[in-house]
Amino acid sequence: MRQYDWSDIAEEQMNPAFTRKVIHAERITVARVTLSKGSVVPRHSHPNEQITVLEKGRLKFVFDGREETIEGGQVMQITPDAPHSVEALEDSVAYDLFSPIREDWIRGEDSYLRR
Repeated sequence: MRQYDWSDIAEEQMNPAFTRKVIHAERITVARVTLSKGSVVPRHSHPNEQITVLEKGRLKFVFDGREETIEGGQVMQITPDAPHSVEALEDSVAYDLFSPIREDWIRGEDSYLRR
């Protein structure tokens, strides 16, 4: 068991419009992300199942041409290996949960987020 405080976790500036704080546990990665209106996470995929819990704002997800928009208080589930992109339609704060953990992030293989 371990307790975390988001205020104690280092914030990474991924690009001028996107920051994240990350916790890697034994079987899950949790990231608190902030996205400025207009920021885009380019199309990518990963072998991890993803749950995005949107605290505030609006996000548009694109899956193979199909668009889904969520607002603060809503949740998006993304299946493993599903190609997707995300656009912040408003300034947004979200929690991304990944299982299994994001080994690629631990290895620093996240350059697509730093554009």
